Amino acid sequence: MGTEEIKSGLDSNYWPSNMAYDQWIALPITGSRPAARYKHAAIVANERLYIAGGSRNGRHLSDIQVFDLRTLAWSALKLHLDPNIDNLEGNGSPAILPATSGHSLVKWENKLLVVAGHSKESSEYVTVWSIDLETYQCSVVKTSGKVPRSCGGQSVSLSGSSLIMFGGEETSRKLLNDIHILDLKTMTWDYVETKKTPPAPRFDHTAAVHAERYLLIFGGSSHSTCFSDLHVLDLQTVEWSQPQIQGDLVTPRAGHAGITVDGNWYIVGGGDNRSGASETLVLNMDKLVWSVLTRVNERDPLASEGLSLCSALVDGENYLIAFGGYNGKYNNEVFVLRPKPRDSARPKIFKSPAAAAAAASVTAAYAFATKIEKKPNFTSTEDSNLQEVQIKSTLQDFTVEINSVTAEKKTLESSLTEVRMENSKLKGDLEEMNNNLADLSKELHSVQGQLTAERSRCSKLETQIEELKKMLESLQSIEDQVHILRNEKFALEQEMELTSARTHQRQSSGGIWQWIAGDTQNS
Repeated sequence: MGTEEIKSGLDSNYWPSNMAYDQWIALPITGSRPAARYKHAAIVANERLYIAGGSRNGRHLSDIQVFDLRTLAWSALKLHLDPNIDNLEGNGSPAILPATSGHSLVKWENKLLVVAGHSKESSEYVTVWSIDLETYQCSVVKTSGKVPRSCGGQSVSLSGSSLIMFGGEETSRKLLNDIHILDLKTMTWDYVETKKTPPAPRFDHTAAVHAERYLLIFGGSSHSTCFSDLHVLDLQTVEWSQPQIQGDLVTPRAGHAGITVDGNWYIVGGGDNRSGASETLVLNMDKLVWSVLTRVNERDPLASEGLSLCSALVDGENYLIAFGGYNGKYNNEVFVLRPKPRDSARPKIFKSPAAAAAAASVTAAYAFATKIEKKPNFTSTEDSNLQEVQIKSTLQDFTVEINSVTAEKKTLESSLTEVRMENSKLKGDLEEMNNNLADLSKELHSVQGQLTAERSRCSKLETQIEELKKMLESLQSIEDQVHILRNEKFALEQEMELTSARTHQRQSSGGIWQWIAGDTQNS
């Protein structure tokens, strides 16, 4: 169901009062809205949604907008300079929050921390800004240690009193896949040397911390492709892994947004540079199972890249809050979803069913061996019978455990068969795509050959045109000379006609006899 279809059914006086589960609803906004945008940062504090910066039409934004979840009204937050901070990195410029996009926003104690991001005023290394939620004073946080280089599109996750930053894109467009940790108590950065295979370098991904021990990385993009993979970093052993995932198929995406609520990781929006992701996903972080929570229309604002997703506790219940994004147009609507409470099963974090079954069987065998080894010295038949009963009971328990493991093994083998069939189908599809690609490549080469021939022909035509132009210029010169000769001929003919007329006039007035008579008289 699209969000527009159910928007009108919301009670603006008290919006949580009549919301269904697992459905997105657009809130009826009171008053004006902020500028539509994407690649901003957002967080909820004290039942207020804070939106920081972002991008619109290629321009970074620097404003802080606040949405009151009670009154459903927007207001602009006016920041003040922290009088205790004189300048930024000694350049004499006041510490004002710059126009930024692709940054991260984290609530720490009574402050909002703006971390990293792309900005025209970016320094060589990551800058951390602090906004006091009581005084609204803004200042640059002085950090030390192994400060990471300036980047945007990274993920920043709060774990205890530390910020964990992964990935991103440097201003030089270099993609990252390293881990940096900022200790918020000492404001000291540290670089973490991880083990095993890390995720491919990426940006515009999402990250989440589970059980204060595991960092999960999902999706994102390189300069050529989008990802749908899930990677896990054990923060104690600093080892990367790519665990087995179950549930619904997840398509590649970047520019999506995520938030965790009670062990569930909700993912909204994103896209693959061709279309937006219309489904809202939820990952059970204990069992590592993906589920599609709901879907929206393909052109819905929730199927956008660069949107934000937060969680808000209202009247003791959690709600998801989404804002902004770009899907052909920039958006500035506020959407809410009331997630249905889900089972909080016993944690099975990052153990496949096969590993869990094997662990259970080993545990049972060890328990049985321990009971045998620790049996007391029996001195009577009754005690001996009791021993036999206990051994039989333990063997029965062990048999049940083995049967359970065997059944689970069969289930896994069946699942493995299905996966292999799916892989075979995907290989077939891939082969077909490769064949199509080969045909398209041949057609492209043919078209390129035709284009080359046409270019050669055009070049010859251009040469002929130049030659014709020269001939035309020569003909024009000849024509000018002919015109001059014609004028000269015409003038000559006129002169000859005038001379002839004069001669004829003299002859008609007496001719030679008159001349003779004139001569005689003169003599």
